[in-house]
Amino acid sequence: MTKLRIPLSMWLGAGYRRLMPWLERQAIIGPNSRQGKRFGQFGEGSAIGWPTGAGFGEEWIWIGEETMVGAHVTLSAGMGPGQEMLSNPVVRIGDRCLIGRGSSVIGHWSIDIGDDVFTGMNVYITDQNHGYENLDEPIGTQLPSEKLVVIGAGSWIGSGAVILPGAQIGAHVVVGANAVVGGIIPDNSVVVGVPGRVVRRHDGESWQREHRFNAENPVSEIEGVDDDR
Repeated sequence: MTKLRIPLSMWLGAGYRRLMPWLERQAIIGPNSRQGKRFGQFGEGSAIGWPTGAGFGEEWIWIGEETMVGAHVTLSAGMGPGQEMLSNPVVRIGDRCLIGRGSSVIGHWSIDIGDDVFTGMNVYITDQNHGYENLDEPIGTQLPSEKLVVIGAGSWIGSGAVILPGAQIGAHVVVGANAVVGGIIPDNSVVVGVPGRVVRRHDGESWQREHRFNAENPVSEIEGVDDDR
């Protein structure tokens, strides 16, 4: 009878699969961990999954209570470690939020994410854009500009969405997967597409379809919405 021989690689693979969940649990960043204490605020019951994405400027980042930041998420404030910022916090994530795996929150001036905001995977949120004033200079080396970003409480940001500088998203808004949003979005709306446009809005009594808004009519022009809000 021939004895079955199991390759070493299979043994190692099985051991790795058993070990990794334990390692991931041990590596989670919490409010009392060494890494967690680097943050400006890190609320009780909150956690950042492992492995983390790139990150720096933690002292300018506030995380509320009972918030979960998924694995491979990048959280950063400023252009690099040690930079002094003009506002504090630069990035604020509220209570009971969920930031999906592989997402990025890149702050330079002010990104404010309200309570109970959930995002899908690979969402990109930033308050800075490259300058494009000099046609003789590479865009990447031109001076950037910043505009504050606000995401209202209870909103849902779908997977792959991009939230651009100047986006002011109201409360209880749905941003569809892969949408690109840079305008003012009223409360209780559904936004889809590139560029993002409001397709439905709740008026307090029922859902209303917003047929008259398209790429040529920015969401900031919706009747009753104040651009200075």
